[in-house]
Amino acid sequence: MSHTYHYDYIIIGAGIIGLSIAKELGEKFPKCSIAILEKEDDVAKHASGLNSGVLHAGFYYTSDSLKARFCVDGNRLMKAFCKENNIPVNHCGKVVIASNEEELQGLYELENRGRRNGVDVELIDLVRLKEIDSNAKSYQKALYSPNTASVDPKLVCTKLKEILVEHGVKFEFSSEFKKKKNNIIYTNQKQYTCEYLINAAGLYADKIARQFGFAKNRIIIPFRGNYLKYSNSNHTIKTHIYPVPNLLNPFLGVHYTLTVKNELKLGPTATPALWRENYKGLSNFNFQEFIQIIYYETKLFLFNSFHFRRLAISEIKKYNRKHFVKLAQHLSNNCNPDLFDTWTKPGIRAQLLNTKTLKLEMDFIVEKDEHSLHILNAVSPAFTCSFAFASYLVSEKIKKIQHKK
Repeated sequence: MSHTYHYDYIIIGAGIIGLSIAKELGEKFPKCSIAILEKEDDVAKHASGLNSGVLHAGFYYTSDSLKARFCVDGNRLMKAFCKENNIPVNHCGKVVIASNEEELQGLYELENRGRRNGVDVELIDLVRLKEIDSNAKSYQKALYSPNTASVDPKLVCTKLKEILVEHGVKFEFSSEFKKKKNNIIYTNQKQYTCEYLINAAGLYADKIARQFGFAKNRIIIPFRGNYLKYSNSNHTIKTHIYPVPNLLNPFLGVHYTLTVKNELKLGPTATPALWRENYKGLSNFNFQEFIQIIYYETKLFLFNSFHFRRLAISEIKKYNRKHFVKLAQHLSNNCNPDLFDTWTKPGIRAQLLNTKTLKLEMDFIVEKDEHSLHILNAVSPAFTCSFAFASYLVSEKIKKIQHKK
């Protein structure tokens, strides 16, 4: 009979959410044993390491959402963590621009949301816009967010791993969750028991949650996000430049993003993927996932829920680089469209779908019982929110283990 390893807390997933929760647990309960099970060979191999690195300010989200609740504090805590650990931050700020009268009304709504959420946000005129970034173009007004910034998400996650290892957290890499049976967690390597399990498995969080009786009527539908990199480092863009988004869906539209190294990117796409790790070509192809996801994407297309048909067609068109670049030309004056010429490595958004309503879930979703907690739909701005979100989960949701050593 195989040896069973026991820990107080087991976390599945070494992305930013799993790492942040481990950090918070270690600080709150230093005598407890913690293990992180990760199917890859290192941390942040998926969305946590492949996202844009933008630290959002928090003005997109309705005030009753978890996203709004944790974005402002998450932004502040992430910047403090980076400062403490000498991780660079690009404090470039962001402007949201309008193209017409309808989008101008969208700016007013974003300003209202921002103020309700405690965000430092300001409606500015075109003179002030030119002072902030002379490249940005807008209709009558723009929205300015000074606290939006950029970091290297991979650097953040790697530093978290170093800190956690120093504090005794056990990382079990190349360890893929297979099943739960009679309170034993089986992986492809070992088997485990724990006092409390935390599912932060990103793209696979729903599949794991179902083994614990959760994620009913919910499934993750993956969307692939690609960026085009600007090949000239001497660009004159000074801030993130975003359009007014459609607030009925969770995507923010094609925009200009500055990296922590001040490189300029255009994107992202939000292409419906055909299996969970559908990064490129047929790599990581999974037939069972393909059939399941095609079923729901076909259903969304036929019923045209949340205008999925229009979304899917518009995203397919973005494979044409010239068309993709043209979508954002109205945002800026001085970018040479021919210099957006290099596709970066894509990321996959683990977007949760309600299979009863056929609507995308807009907020983070947490389901739990006395033995486990499952974090579903940890999509943008989850990276920004991570430290504040983890603090909330450990304080209010996760079982407290009084461990004696």
